Amino acid sequence: MNLLIRPERPADPAAIESVTVAAFLHAPHTDHNEHCIVAALRSAQALSISLVAEVDAAVVGHIAVSPVSIAGDSAGWFGLGPVSVVPALQGKCIGSKLVRQALGMLKEQGASGCVVLGDPLYYTRFGFRNEACLVLPGVPPEYFMAMSFGPAVPAGVVSYHPAFTATH
Repeated sequence: MNLLIRPERPADPAAIESVTVAAFLHAPHTDHNEHCIVAALRSAQALSISLVAEVDAAVVGHIAVSPVSIAGDSAGWFGLGPVSVVPALQGKCIGSKLVRQALGMLKEQGASGCVVLGDPLYYTRFGFRNEACLVLPGVPPEYFMAMSFGPAVPAGVVSYHPAFTATH
């Protein structure tokens, strides 16, 4: 499989939407609005990182990274996700490569850290872990994890961009 990970291009949004819809179609714990969130983040120019995975020139995966605030302060922290891979290629390390590249880019850009809402069995392999000092209201704490790129993790309630409320 010839995999290429690259930044999103202007022609990619329709393919990204298709990949995202397909990736979450049968996923547990979803409202099936991930494609709406990505589109709303793009529209608000709040996609700090938007990468696609291509196989044979077809978009088969996508990752979004956007700013978050902690206790009302946006001190260089970001939220990872949604992460999408077409179902036929899930389990082939495409999502892992997207996550690793996005995290590497955040570190290179001088980010303070990153949070993620997702499966702990999946995200802990990248270094994410539960941080009792960070809270995402309404979410079981074991599914909300963080990774600090600096010496300390701030404390407080984490807020994602308003695009995360998008439903259409």
